[in-house]
Amino acid sequence: MLRLIAPLGLIALGAAPALAQTPTAAPVPSPAQTNALLNAELPADQAALKSHIMFLASDQMRGREAGSAEYDIAAQYVASQFYAQGLRPAGDDGSYLQKVPLISYKPADKGSMAFTRKGGEPVAFVFGEDYLPAGNPNKTAFQLSAPLVFVGYGIAGLGRDDYKGVDVKGKIVAFFGGAPSKFPAEERAHFGSVPTKAEIARAKGAIGYITLESPRAGRGNYPFKTLAGTYDRPRVTWAEADGSGHIPTPTAPGLGMLSTTAAARLFEGSGVKWATVAKLAQDDNAKFKAVQLPATLSVTLNTANTAIASYNVAGILPGSDPAIGKEVVVLSAHLDHVGVGKADAKGDTIYNGAMDNAVGVASLIEEARRFKASGKPPRRSILFLAVTAEEKGLVGADYFARNPTVPKANLVADVNLDMPILTYKFEDVTPFGAAHSTLGETVARAAAQIGVGMGGDPRPDEAFFVRSDHYRFVQQGIPSVFLWPGEKGPGKAATEAFLSTHYHQPSDDLVQQPAIDWESGARFVDVNYRIAREIADADQKPMWKKGDFFGTLFGGPMEK
Repeated sequence: MLRLIAPLGLIALGAAPALAQTPTAAPVPSPAQTNALLNAELPADQAALKSHIMFLASDQMRGREAGSAEYDIAAQYVASQFYAQGLRPAGDDGSYLQKVPLISYKPADKGSMAFTRKGGEPVAFVFGEDYLPAGNPNKTAFQLSAPLVFVGYGIAGLGRDDYKGVDVKGKIVAFFGGAPSKFPAEERAHFGSVPTKAEIARAKGAIGYITLESPRAGRGNYPFKTLAGTYDRPRVTWAEADGSGHIPTPTAPGLGMLSTTAAARLFEGSGVKWATVAKLAQDDNAKFKAVQLPATLSVTLNTANTAIASYNVAGILPGSDPAIGKEVVVLSAHLDHVGVGKADAKGDTIYNGAMDNAVGVASLIEEARRFKASGKPPRRSILFLAVTAEEKGLVGADYFARNPTVPKANLVADVNLDMPILTYKFEDVTPFGAAHSTLGETVARAAAQIGVGMGGDPRPDEAFFVRSDHYRFVQQGIPSVFLWPGEKGPGKAATEAFLSTHYHQPSDDLVQQPAIDWESGARFVDVNYRIAREIADADQKPMWKKGDFFGTLFGGPMEK
């Protein structure tokens, strides 16, 4: 699963993981304990699930980083498993692989920023104290000079308009990250993402945006000085046909970040004191008055692009129904993890990604096995999709959702598997995104069939709704759901333990973290199979709920 993004990463397109948490040391298992964990006898369905994870999360896969040779081996493994389960190739040129032309990019230098007051001379900002530059993979040599407007959170929607009273056409907008906590959890996650703010800015006529260091401490608000140390860390996107890097808002790109010190200087002479704005920002439900700042901001950005080849893996089970057989249900999971990185307390540098997301890919393969074993072909087609570069910003899923290997109009739903935490016997399921469409009823029925309930989002501050691959399908107007084992009973403690200790750490393997409950793994495969089976065989394809926010925003079929 994609990390919660730090503001600077979002400036550069939302592709970079946030700063690593300090790892918590786990006891080193003895050889006997290791053998016991790996060699325990299991029923056939559980053993099959485990066998995939043993391969995908092995040290030899070195964390399956997108673009690495080890990722390519993992992709070939998944393709072979798709073949074994009777899936037809659904990639490029009759293969199981869809090439995803990735681009790694970063600021090539420190760039420059300066402001000019009316009738005055340009005043240069100081790198690392006043500003941090963004990368722009779409235009590697970029310059812009325009008036600057402060627009609070940069949100327009759900009864809020931070642009009220100002005209930003042809101007640069400056805003804080985040969104009001009083917003519904998934809408809050949507509006809190900087790409959403960028799209609003573009729609309002802005020609660039810059984020402001938040005066408020807390999760997601990283100190400017901390971010300065990682400003040139590579980010990842995919390449357009002309070879330039894709960004969602090329006519209103991200320009970088300003510190609170720089912001205070820009507010001078505006009639609004920065101290007043900073005090107001301590409340995340605050409403800010948009302010035309009395300065022109001039920005120069230079970006270095590097092409990387990687692949999505796609196999399809053709639908049997003459009327709806061409409609396609996507079952997705991300194959990549974060590779090799900083050593933990035991010196381990391989981020194996067993739970994140070898378990999801293994579940995807085992769902295909269940369809084959059923002897009953689905009425709709089912596309099994293992995507690349999720950890880089949902990049592989974004590429597929915009450039699918089947007709885009035929895509009717996405059911996503990402980092299901399977260290306990789950008593309910958490279906992120399900309430927005008729998929909610489908998930509830499937959960009831295996004797568990369905809960809501237990961690709205984590913004999980926009942090996994299903969101890229939502943005294309396709009803989607991302399923997790729920937090009822032992689930809360188990989830908290994984997120705080093993998430994006070398200990996310089959030995160091709490043992996977393989029976729960098989139950998780079962409930997902039931969901996919109902969607595939139902008379009616999934629909957005009438008047739903995301269905209205992104389009797609809606209940009447």
